[in-house]
Amino acid sequence: MTQRTRPDAATSAGRQPTTSTPRSSSATRGSSAPRSSSAATAPPPPSPPSPPSPPSPLSAPALDADALLDDPAIRIVVCCGSGGVGKTTTAAALGVRAAERGRKVVVLTIDPARRLAQSMGIDSLDNIPRRVPGIESEGGGELHAMMLDMKRTFDEVVEAHTDAERARAILENPFYQSLSAGFAGTQEYMAMEKLGQLRARDEWDLIIVDTPPSRSALDFLDAPKRLGSFLDGKFIKVLMAPAKMGGRAGMKFLNVGMSMMTGTLGKLLGGQLLRDVQTFVAAMDTMFGGFRTRADATYTLLQAPGTAFLVVATPERDALREAAYFVERLAAEDMPLAGLVLNRVHGSEAARLSAERALAAAENLDGVGIVDQTTGKAGHRDPSDRSDAPPEAGTTTDTTPDPAEHMDHEDHQDHASHVDQLTAGLLRLHAERMQVVAREQHTRDRFTALHPEVAVTEVAALPGDVHDLEGLRAVGHRLATGSAPV
Repeated sequence: MTQRTRPDAATSAGRQPTTSTPRSSSATRGSSAPRSSSAATAPPPPSPPSPPSPPSPLSAPALDADALLDDPAIRIVVCCGSGGVGKTTTAAALGVRAAERGRKVVVLTIDPARRLAQSMGIDSLDNIPRRVPGIESEGGGELHAMMLDMKRTFDEVVEAHTDAERARAILENPFYQSLSAGFAGTQEYMAMEKLGQLRARDEWDLIIVDTPPSRSALDFLDAPKRLGSFLDGKFIKVLMAPAKMGGRAGMKFLNVGMSMMTGTLGKLLGGQLLRDVQTFVAAMDTMFGGFRTRADATYTLLQAPGTAFLVVATPERDALREAAYFVERLAAEDMPLAGLVLNRVHGSEAARLSAERALAAAENLDGVGIVDQTTGKAGHRDPSDRSDAPPEAGTTTDTTPDPAEHMDHEDHQDHASHVDQLTAGLLRLHAERMQVVAREQHTRDRFTALHPEVAVTEVAALPGDVHDLEGLRAVGHRLATGSAPV
């Protein structure tokens, strides 16, 4: 059978191509030299190609946490983000690191789980800053911690802006007690009130704020204005009008202007609620304007150059989407963003072994009759085992089975099977880890593509919860170094 040759220069010149002898597929093209018998032998199969390296993450500037904490011009650090991303742990770890680098720090937390107190070795935290023992600082640094008591902070605002008699009337009012304990936005507003109080005292050169846990990170910026607008808005002014007008004229005004509302409230809650509201409004008359003033002052404080916002997130889609919204909102409000803290990042020291190859290897180990690629023999058989070889001439064969050898052979097979099962399980765990790593990298890349200007530091996922100062130091070290996840 004649083998066709490729058209060459002779063919293009109009000459008939000659028929060449068959060549090995591995022969060098254009070579007409005769091949030796050894050369005709097929070469050994090439080594499998090296697995591709994981895709490089999009470039983002690195967040230098130590430079931020060491800067004396930075007086307030606000850790913000959606719920469950590690804001409290991040705030506490930054506080420990800043104090041990010589700064006098107070950490204000709003976390109701009280994990901060436990990790800092304090029995409990309240509305008064408590010094944290065990801080190792050669520069005279100190760490204090406190937990926001929303109602107590509201009480302090009332006591600071009214006389004793009016303050007592307000504090005992049922409507005020309900408002101060659970009105929407009160917690966020009081967190900012407490921040203003701490800053005005000037006892600490760094205040770290753990923002309230909420459904949306944007609530932290919106709620103070919402509460301030409510307490200084038209609704309150309407309620204040009867008290200011007094007597039957006031009640007539109230009955005409708010007949539908009061009728509904009277049916649902009774007339006592309306009387409580009127009493509260009359006592708070001189304070309402102050709420808006302090809300504006808080915003000015947050926009000042001495304030730095850290957006905290995890490498999950929802958390980073919330972080992106917050970054955009901070930019719109002209508030200084220091960067993004990415918590609980996963990685692997065996990243060159892809998830696909790990799964393929696990499936191969799970298969029946695995072929030894070196000897070509099936199963887990020892190459030195010649139990099936025919006996040599002139020898006698003892066909009586040795029970001890049989048991040893079964034990060897059981052990090999157990090793294979364990190896396959580890390979599957590695494949799952690599899939998580790839998903997190993709999510991070999407955030960086949207906000390439945002500095980022990554904190590798820890094997357990942080429950003491050593754990906080470890987190602080990773925050500062941006340690690669493992």
